[in-house]
Amino acid sequence: MTSVADLISQIKTCTLCADRFAATETGHAPRPVAWIGPKARILVAGQAPGLRVHKSGKPFTDPSGDRLRDWMGVDEATFYDTSRIAILPMAFCFPGYDAKGSDLPPPRLCAETWRQRVLDRLSGVRLTLLIGGYAQSWHLPDAPKGVTATVAAWREFLPGSLPLPHPSWRNTGWLKKNPWFERDLLPVLRTRVTEALA
Repeated sequence: MTSVADLISQIKTCTLCADRFAATETGHAPRPVAWIGPKARILVAGQAPGLRVHKSGKPFTDPSGDRLRDWMGVDEATFYDTSRIAILPMAFCFPGYDAKGSDLPPPRLCAETWRQRVLDRLSGVRLTLLIGGYAQSWHLPDAPKGVTATVAAWREFLPGSLPLPHPSWRNTGWLKKNPWFERDLLPVLRTRVTEALA
């Protein structure tokens, strides 16, 4: 079996989506962002890097990362310690923008090519955080349809998984409409994070 280090090297040189990205409004080249360690205890399963992460080469280096770390109750040093937390988006590269300036969905080809190969090497994961609809659909195929319904059913997926909305500031309205998320789910999230890292 390929080691995690070798697999990460393969991912970081992947150009499968080069033509697709060149044809987007951003016209960019692939830049896979892989933040994975074989001994990670928490898996953050997200969607895809945004433009800021594409430029920085480091996941969640944006306001959504600040919010996610606050939700989890961890500092940056812990969050970026690959021996503790692995960050595995549904696509490793920024997918680009469409003509209206909206984020394009993560290409399925990325998950189909890499995802299971990475998951098979993360044997120490105690908690998986499923951020957004793409990750939830992949990991929880029998969950209720839609992010709100899936996150509302969070108790069904404990202790191993917790579905979360995307921590983007665009979802501030969602958080206001669903006060149970911060009241009921976040304390459990922070407890499970602490337990998983202990």
